[in-house]
Amino acid sequence: MLIFIDSANVDEITRAASLGLCDGVTTNPTLIMKQGADHHTRISEICAVFSGPVLAEPVSSEADAIVAEGRELHAIADNVVVKIPIGMPGVEAIHRLSSEGIDCAATLIFSASQALIASKAGARFICPFVGRLDDVSTDGMEMIRQSAALYDAYELPTQIIVASVRHPLHLIESGLAGADGITLPFSVLAKLLSHPLTDLGIEQFRKDAQKVGGA
Repeated sequence: MLIFIDSANVDEITRAASLGLCDGVTTNPTLIMKQGADHHTRISEICAVFSGPVLAEPVSSEADAIVAEGRELHAIADNVVVKIPIGMPGVEAIHRLSSEGIDCAATLIFSASQALIASKAGARFICPFVGRLDDVSTDGMEMIRQSAALYDAYELPTQIIVASVRHPLHLIESGLAGADGITLPFSVLAKLLSHPLTDLGIEQFRKDAQKVGGA
């Protein structure tokens, strides 16, 4: 199970990598804006501290402009993956960029049909948004299961990185549904390590150690 950190905060990314819990990074213009950083500069800063795939998103909406911006983003560092919203312009841009050897990820995926089309266009990754589907009373994990089944049936190489992760259970559910990984904020990653029974156990061990003269 791959874990991508959904962040534009260099400190968070560095911390996650130091724990061995960062296989990739997903960013978008909104996350970078919240950091008060320049878009291209922050992508460069992230790539300077992390060598795995860094998903960076163009802001253009027409295919030609997306392709041009995708080339600019990929020129920042070889590990930049151009993250493009699904749709006719996006699919065209994914096909053109991937044909040039530039890795792409399709984002804002909400159906198995979109997942299949993105893979056919050449996407290395897809980022389906399960939390947003759950918000509108749709089973987000069923979409993951369908997408994974299609990829397996046709031996498609695209990896499913589940996005819009809202809680720790989404990690387990994603793995059981056949996803290759998830992308989540550092705050949710921290929750994965937490359990009240673990906290109680640590506290009890500490008290017992003090009774027998431990540290």
